[in-house]
Amino acid sequence: MPLTQPLAATEKQIAYARILAAKSHRALPQGITQDRAKLSAWIDAHKAPAPKGKFDNYPSSKQVAFAERIARLKRRDVPRECFHDRTLMSRWIDGNKPR
Repeated sequence: MPLTQPLAATEKQIAYARILAAKSHRALPQGITQDRAKLSAWIDAHKAPAPKGKFDNYPSSKQVAFAERIARLKRRDVPRECFHDRTLMSRWIDGNKPR
């Protein structure tokens, strides 16, 4: 038995879930608006996937900034190909970050 009651869903969450339900011709499950986590999981399961774009595989700005900071500390350059592939950037960071 949980010690605390689950948080109720926010109005924005409920409104978005209702829009998704209407678009997919489904009804919201009974009582789901009483639990924020359950409604969030329902929304994730029923929302459309994010469109794939040209830059989806590029590293994030935080990754780039972190890599450049490491490169300055180690007095070396980040390889150019790392700026076009988030996996390569991650591997470069893991291999070069100060221990």
